[in-house]
Amino acid sequence: MPATVWKGYLSFGLVSFPIRLSSAARPETVHFHMLHKKDLSRVKEVWYCAAEDRPLEKSEIVKGFEYAKNQYVVIEPDDLEKVAPPTARNMEILEFVRMDDVDPIFLEKSYYVAPEEAVSRPYLLLLEAMRQTKYDALAKVAMHGREHIVILRPTDTGIVLHTMYFVDEVHKEKETRVDKPDEFNKKELEMAKKLVESLAGSFEPEKYHDEYRANVEHLIEQKRNGQKVTSITQPKSAPVLDLMQALQKSLEATGRPKPAVTATKPAPHKTAPTEAMAEKSATTKTARKRPSKVA
Repeated sequence: MPATVWKGYLSFGLVSFPIRLSSAARPETVHFHMLHKKDLSRVKEVWYCAAEDRPLEKSEIVKGFEYAKNQYVVIEPDDLEKVAPPTARNMEILEFVRMDDVDPIFLEKSYYVAPEEAVSRPYLLLLEAMRQTKYDALAKVAMHGREHIVILRPTDTGIVLHTMYFVDEVHKEKETRVDKPDEFNKKELEMAKKLVESLAGSFEPEKYHDEYRANVEHLIEQKRNGQKVTSITQPKSAPVLDLMQALQKSLEATGRPKPAVTATKPAPHKTAPTEAMAEKSATTKTARKRPSKVA
């Protein structure tokens, strides 16, 4: 059974039934330890009191909130339990929405929702109702030291929950804003659309892998065996000086028939950047053909 990260009740109107959450995805990376350079012994983290100039035991440490410069209020674990909202034990569905209405930027982490009983009619009823109505459920739950707004959606095998950011946590002021031109060059737009279509396909997550992690693991093996570390060749890039020619070269690199579009006359000194773009596109093609996970 997967590790449970939260357990409590899910309320659906006047219907309430026990559930548990388990992590659906997490990033995988290569972990390193901190070592003493001289003898490669492990380095330990020590909590140190600057006022008394000595290390502290864990039992001597408390949590505190700094409300003014060097002024703290101590918060005990019992204090936090006293102010925990009802959602710490009861996840109540607030409303149902269409997933298409939810901006993906609000989505944070994913969890599998499982019933505590081997057979749970309320769980199965909610699952089937959401499937048939094509609605997803919005609810609130408190876990990991904070309250979350969450969305529950039906899948072929059960219910999946995604924690979401609150509006004040989404940094809209940092949003990229670009000025749209009055009109696009028709030939360039058609060529760009052709390039998109030539690279279109079904989403197959198993095709994609973390090449950086694989390279680091290979580096570790090489150093373990006393071998020379192999450097990864980085693709060359250059500014696009002739957009139409770059699009044409990119489309040709995909191996699809090129559209019958008359390209604008390229400037004679602008071929190098275009060749660099073609080289980059060819690299993309190779990566797509390489046989090769979700939150």
